Amino acid sequence: MASYRSLYLRVGALILAGLSLALGFVVFLTGGGFGRSALTFETYLSESVTGLEVGAPVRYRGVQIGQISEIGLVNAEYPPDNRKSALEAFQLVFVRLAIDPQRATVPDAATAEAAVQRGLRARLASQGITGLAYIELDFVNPQRFPEGEYPWSPSYPVVPSVPSTVAQVQNAAEQVLNRIQQVPLEELLTGITEVVALVRGQLENGDFARALSEGAGTLADLRLILSQSDLPGLVTELRGVSSDLHALVGGPEAKAALNNAAAASEELRRSMQRLPAVITALEQTARTARVTAQDTNADLGPLLRDLRATVTNLRDTTETLRRAPGQVLFGAPPPPPR
Repeated sequence: MASYRSLYLRVGALILAGLSLALGFVVFLTGGGFGRSALTFETYLSESVTGLEVGAPVRYRGVQIGQISEIGLVNAEYPPDNRKSALEAFQLVFVRLAIDPQRATVPDAATAEAAVQRGLRARLASQGITGLAYIELDFVNPQRFPEGEYPWSPSYPVVPSVPSTVAQVQNAAEQVLNRIQQVPLEELLTGITEVVALVRGQLENGDFARALSEGAGTLADLRLILSQSDLPGLVTELRGVSSDLHALVGGPEAKAALNNAAAASEELRRSMQRLPAVITALEQTARTARVTAQDTNADLGPLLRDLRATVTNLRDTTETLRRAPGQVLFGAPPPPPR
């Protein structure tokens, strides 16, 4: 009997230890939230929630602010009224979030609704390579991801969801595959076959083939010319010309020419510096000559008029002598001046 009592005592102690461990594990998972009042929100996901379990964390930019309290199908939680609502609800999964107000600084549902209007959204995320999923809260562009309208009355305030990164990649891949499937492959293959045939025809008998043949003939002629020419002698002559040119450039004559050119350039520079003074002197001389010419014209005017009158009188006298020379010799004297 004593052995049975000891066995029962051990089994009881083992059961009590197991219950204590279970209770401690539950307290650890809940984060000590029994003494707190959590705020419950809902979000609806249109993708698979594989790996997401009740008790999984709810994080805001990596910081845990709550946990998941319930997961289920919208179609079962909110029975639809019509067929259209049933189709819409059948595609969604509802997830209820228990948020700690002290960690999330969300005192009430009105504050959460204002945050939702500013772009607060829920996203399904995964913890690295472990595959464990959780809900990530973050702010996004509300115009890109607007709030949805639901044909049922949610039991708790709703935080709209956005597709996860995996879902976005999957959707993009599906769109790419759909576009690839819509591509007319038969027409593309037919066009490629025609292009290949055209290229083959050009390479065999077309203009490209003739161009290749002419190019090959030109290369052959050039090779023949090069083989018949005295390239070593030509290279030697070019080397000699280069040496002579180098010697000419580096010789004393070239240096003297460069020195003379430098001296001439310096003299030209000095002359250019004196050129403004020379131009000024020339301008003064030109002004003096202009004044002198004006004075000379003023003095020569009367002289020229007198000379013209004298020439006129002389012409008249000569004409009189030519017509009547006797009148000049035997004529009466001129009247006395008054």
